[in-house]
Amino acid sequence: MKFIIMNGAGNRFGVFDARHHPGFVMSTELALATAAKNGPMGTSGADQIIVMRSPKSQNADIFMEIWNANGSEVDACGNASRCIAWLIMNETDQDDIRLETNAGLLQTKRISEFQIAVDMGEPGLAWDDIPLKEYMDTHVVDVKVGPIDAPILARPGAVNMGNPHCVFFVDDADGTAVEKIGPMIEFHPLFPQQCNVGFAEILEQNEIEQNEIQGPNEIRLRVWERGVGITKACGTGACAALVAAHRQNRIGRQARIIMDGGDLHIEWRENDNHVILTGPVELEFESELDV
Repeated sequence: MKFIIMNGAGNRFGVFDARHHPGFVMSTELALATAAKNGPMGTSGADQIIVMRSPKSQNADIFMEIWNANGSEVDACGNASRCIAWLIMNETDQDDIRLETNAGLLQTKRISEFQIAVDMGEPGLAWDDIPLKEYMDTHVVDVKVGPIDAPILARPGAVNMGNPHCVFFVDDADGTAVEKIGPMIEFHPLFPQQCNVGFAEILEQNEIEQNEIQGPNEIRLRVWERGVGITKACGTGACAALVAAHRQNRIGRQARIIMDGGDLHIEWRENDNHVILTGPVELEFESELDV
């Protein structure tokens, strides 16, 4: 079986190509071992583990299983979708393919040699789409960090991009204690399925640029991923940050998202309400495994 290491803007994936090995079963133990730094797979760690399988739908080109570094299976990963799409595009000499996940079908498109866009569909914005434990308007949810009467962080937005996200807006993303606050919010009782936690800083443009684009169009973002921890990039987190920022009238419908591993471009289209994620991919390593 082919084993591949790829990254999307620094978001790192260990990929098992199980299309010709239908009996192959990913386990929590194998996911943990693959993700581990200096683990038995000979890798230096991965944020998620991906299993490529033959599509279940006749309308899809590939099916993708997604496992977090803690051994739990999840339904969506934007950067992994772009990486897997790149592999299949190169294999089939196509510039657009349809990728199937537990969250549904995703349309992908090659923008340039190492730039791939994926249509992440419509964001889930209702309270039970996230899901939340109780009804509330999700453009601002009642989650606070610090004293109730003088919180350090408050008024985050909640968005589901195939997985639940809670996005705080901060003055200094790099100075925010993501490693401390992230796990607190991940397991907040308001989120029964836990959540990914974003810390988004809206970057101001100079006056000329602002006049051209009608406001700021860059977000510095750090993400604590559910079941993973801090990662260099998070595709669904970038999508959620743009959607949450626009809903709070902080930014327009598209922006460059600056993450530790690289930049992503997000557009929340007005005509069909779909979120488009575009960014770089990189092939790091390929090998063959005995199955």
